[in-house]
Amino acid sequence: MGLFANAKAAVIDAWSWLNYKPLYSDNLGMPNRRAFPEAHASWVPADSERRLAAYKLLTAYDNNQVAELSAFRDGDDAREKREFGDPSMFVDTITSHVLGDEQTITVPGAENTGDQAGGDAATAERVQTLLRDWADEELLAMRLLQTERKAVSLGDGVLLLHWDGDKQRVRVTSYDPGFYFPVVGEDADGSDFPDRVHFAWELPEDKKRGLPARLRRITYHLDWIRPQTSSAVDTTGRPIRATVMTEPTDEQEAQPVLGQGDLVDVSGSITRMYPWSERPSYKTVYLTDATWELGDLKGPVDVDDLPLDKAHFATSDQGEVLDRLDMLIDFVPVIHVPNTVPAAGEHWGQSSLGKVLQVFDELSGSDTDSSRASATTGSPMIGISGKAITGQQQYTAGPGLVFMLGEGGQIGTVDTSGNLAELRNHVTDLKDRASSIARLPAVALGTGDASKFPSGFALQLALGPLDSLISGMRLARDHADRLLPKFVQRLFQAGQHPDWIGLPVLPAKLMRGAYTPTDKAAVLEEVATARNAKLISLETAIRRLMDIGWPIEDAEEEIKRIDARSFADARDLADALGNPKETAKFLGRKAPDEPETPPVILPAAGTDTGPEDTVPAGVGESGGNT
Repeated sequence: MGLFANAKAAVIDAWSWLNYKPLYSDNLGMPNRRAFPEAHASWVPADSERRLAAYKLLTAYDNNQVAELSAFRDGDDAREKREFGDPSMFVDTITSHVLGDEQTITVPGAENTGDQAGGDAATAERVQTLLRDWADEELLAMRLLQTERKAVSLGDGVLLLHWDGDKQRVRVTSYDPGFYFPVVGEDADGSDFPDRVHFAWELPEDKKRGLPARLRRITYHLDWIRPQTSSAVDTTGRPIRATVMTEPTDEQEAQPVLGQGDLVDVSGSITRMYPWSERPSYKTVYLTDATWELGDLKGPVDVDDLPLDKAHFATSDQGEVLDRLDMLIDFVPVIHVPNTVPAAGEHWGQSSLGKVLQVFDELSGSDTDSSRASATTGSPMIGISGKAITGQQQYTAGPGLVFMLGEGGQIGTVDTSGNLAELRNHVTDLKDRASSIARLPAVALGTGDASKFPSGFALQLALGPLDSLISGMRLARDHADRLLPKFVQRLFQAGQHPDWIGLPVLPAKLMRGAYTPTDKAAVLEEVATARNAKLISLETAIRRLMDIGWPIEDAEEEIKRIDARSFADARDLADALGNPKETAKFLGRKAPDEPETPPVILPAAGTDTGPEDTVPAGVGESGGNT
């Protein structure tokens, strides 16, 4: 017992890469209570304590505040360490690369619209246009940037979508992952999205309004469809939701009222048909928005089993009490964006800073030493030997100051410039080590000279580690990029927006643009060669040019403009078809009206009829005048 009493616990989990910091992991593997009080709140689940502490520590690295946190354990001397923003630079660089130069929602088949296309292509083009208009109106690019920066720096990002009845559109909100508490069952696969999700955070005491410290929790729960409810109050006057009942009669007692369109099947379960589904569904999502006074949370309770009898439910703008309000959708409108592909059975991603933190700590120490060495180099230490004429024992060095020394007097300085140079070289080595570990080449960070690469191929080889990094990160986001437009379409239909009524929910995806510099001249030559050899279509050539940043907004309109000036191709088309209307259509012009052809009158046989003479109809060789 005595041998293992003081042994340090070896904790290996999704955040064990932070165990090297005593501030984060004590002898029991738990974060420091003074530095991370939020992680030790009574309502925080035990399996979320290390996650929340990791988020706070990573945020401190991103904001140059690690020394401030370290002071809780190491004292005020820890505040003297220099932090020059290297972690933040890494986060910003990786975020820009994983997002790409632009983000566009695309629907397969939308580019095939044209006079020869069918109704499916027109529908796809219509859905794509509506999604892109919504993205512009909702400032989707900014929401994605907020989410991606959280995902890159903390390891996880969260998007919440909901229907806004006042604005008549789907809204997107980016949440801090520290507020995100999914309920993942022990037997569930971590990659499967949970049926119950909480967003919870503490509200500080508001003395001006007389409000104590509170806890707010917003819950989305996918559960069985139940009878209709309406806003009501309980015996204490607290707003709640109550089941709507029918009026009792002599023959039948009061019965629960079903929601509009709901049916009861043979098993007694309630079913509902959603616009995006071809078969009845037994599930719906319930929304609860409630607050608790922290003083009422006593005993072993966490965010998932808070006492509902102590809850104060919020009310929506439409006057509905948010106590298990039926949202009329069969999916939880929350999208979790992991930064990396989670391990098997895991739900959480890993921060891009995770493997580089120890290097950043070494950088901070070297920067601190360099700062101190530069002080002694700029203001060197001076030693005076011998007796000065003035007889003074204390001297102050400064520009233009003359020291009067006595016989045998000498002045010496301590040169620390050599130490400063070595420290700076060490800092450079550490930065190179951090770049290689994070798979961010110097040219990607903007610290390398791209002109030193002899060709675009050499530059592409240098960017190989970055390609593998971004490929893995985009793979982790692939499912979220497909869910976002899918959820938007469903919510518009659930909100019964007139532009979306009758439209199907089509597979769509958020496409991310290029993240590395491209040799446009080489790509143009490649596309032109393949096009001239008739190995690719004009549509494929235009799309490839759009991928490398050519200013083409609409591929279909660009093709129409090209065809309108392709007179040689139009001549070949006319020779092949012999149809002027098709040729004019190809050029995007109107075909000229065909002139009326006068009837051809043939003279009777055996007569010498001039051009002005006519032959009556029905007169032949045997019946004419001679």
